[in-house]
Amino acid sequence: MLAGLTGCTTLSGQARMVRDIENLLGGQARDWNRGDIEAFMQPYWHSQDLTFSSEGHVTRGWQSTLDNYRKRYPSRNAMGRLTFDHLEIIEIGNGAALVLGRWRLERNDPVGGVFTLVLRRHSDRWIIIHDHTSRDARTVD
Repeated sequence: MLAGLTGCTTLSGQARMVRDIENLLGGQARDWNRGDIEAFMQPYWHSQDLTFSSEGHVTRGWQSTLDNYRKRYPSRNAMGRLTFDHLEIIEIGNGAALVLGRWRLERNDPVGGVFTLVLRRHSDRWIIIHDHTSRDARTVD
């Protein structure tokens, strides 16, 4: 009987992890869609050890990552409307998770791609400690 109860507790913990991370990503999309890049960045680790990999480059640190977002998306039109989908959230250790998914920006020139996040449970919340984001290849007509 205890083994069955332990299994329920683990499942509940995993379900809570998935819900919390889905809520984090949903909040990021809402912040982005309001044009608030700083709020979008709040779930990222406020550390020089944060890593963000994209287009063959690695950026280190929260502030550098925020600065790069501001340069790349200088206006609401450039930001477009962000959505995430095809999320796979995998527990990779005690208090650690891997998220695979797709992102899309609806704007005049729509763009999208895939991302991989590594998150760590810190105090009472999840934080993104690594983000690897890539764009889908564009075809030329």
